[in-house]
Amino acid sequence: MQPHVYDVIGIGLGPFNLGLACLSSTLTELDCLFLERKPEFSWHPGLMLEAAHLQTPFMADLVTMADPTHPLSFLNYIKQQGRLYAFYIRENFFLMRREFNQYCQWAATQLNNVVYNQEAEEITWDDQHQCYRVQAQHPISQKSTVYFARRLVFGTGPVANLPAPCARARERVIHSQDYLFKKHELQKQRSITLVGSGQSAAEIFYDLLQDIDSKGYQLNWITRSPRIFPLEYTKITLEMTSPDYVDYFYNLPAPTRAKLLTQQHGLYKGINSELINAIYDLMYIKQLNGPLDARITTNASLQQVQDLPGALKLRFLQQEQEQTFEIDTQFVVMATGYKYRLPEFIHGIQNLINWEAPGRFAVDRHYSIDDRKTLFVQNAELHSHGFAAPDLGMACYRNSCILREILGYAPYPIEERIAFQTFAANSEGVRSFTYAQPGCEVRA
Repeated sequence: MQPHVYDVIGIGLGPFNLGLACLSSTLTELDCLFLERKPEFSWHPGLMLEAAHLQTPFMADLVTMADPTHPLSFLNYIKQQGRLYAFYIRENFFLMRREFNQYCQWAATQLNNVVYNQEAEEITWDDQHQCYRVQAQHPISQKSTVYFARRLVFGTGPVANLPAPCARARERVIHSQDYLFKKHELQKQRSITLVGSGQSAAEIFYDLLQDIDSKGYQLNWITRSPRIFPLEYTKITLEMTSPDYVDYFYNLPAPTRAKLLTQQHGLYKGINSELINAIYDLMYIKQLNGPLDARITTNASLQQVQDLPGALKLRFLQQEQEQTFEIDTQFVVMATGYKYRLPEFIHGIQNLINWEAPGRFAVDRHYSIDDRKTLFVQNAELHSHGFAAPDLGMACYRNSCILREILGYAPYPIEERIAFQTFAANSEGVRSFTYAQPGCEVRA
């Protein structure tokens, strides 16, 4: 019997592939399916701190930057919840993280092109049907299901990055993604150490700092960064999260791109300045009640974690002084970010994929990783497309490009030139966008 062959199967349902599912749901000419291993959409549940908010404006939702009239926009969601006027009165462009997650969950429930509890196990090329064969398994029942598709979009996302020294002390070391699940246990300890320098580290430190006197623990925040970097959020700098800058970055030599990424942490790994100031103010207020048993240490890289009975001994290197020091602590929270890990299910099609280096996709300008433009990636192109890769504000742009590559025309207008500034010597800086009706070939 001839199997049903989808035009596109998306694997993984983070915000990026969820956005693609939303944008494709209104395109009648495209038959799509999205597979997610979890039983429902859930985005960083261990970091849903009450006061945490996004670092991108609400327009960076699943669809608005591609189509402001789309029925699955955040504004439509908030109207449906009866909170549009409250949101308007609040006068804050930045959604609470919990609110963004609730919006994504709402959008996911509106879709009929998503299947949950389906973990992709193996992908192969089916010569008979000239398409990809995706074998998926239910995580609980272990029942296998086979799907067929002409094109695939990998949206499995990055995984928690735990430095090597932590490997032997996992009972007392957690990644920040599990913070809320372990918070109650954490606050029973005599000493808590937080390692890392980004937004999540600052949010956790601020959260723990609020209860430091009532719970009576000692609190350390240690980072290898030379200082606590604020997120750079001035308007001309924000133009670097644009198609213009992606074009520029993509065409640089690979060594130059790699060097640039190490210099741009403040552009995408920084902390919002309001939170930095709130941390200082809270520390000031807390010390009015007596000595504050909390400290922030910069320029210190973690070298060793020694697991002792009931405690951990951490060895750090002060990088500028080139001196080591040690601290004893009962629990460590590693806010050390995420790294991309190649999904195991691609083993059967490795020979069809273009590779820049072992373990690293050669991602073309419009996000495909094979010569036939049938395999696409989401947020796996930091090395080739720059720091805009994980940015929610660029998700609709990337999804619009992917849809254009798949359909041969742009179902959503794609703004190719938006910046007032120019980045390359031969850049003309002319604003433009591409848009075409079905049947019209358009390439930027």
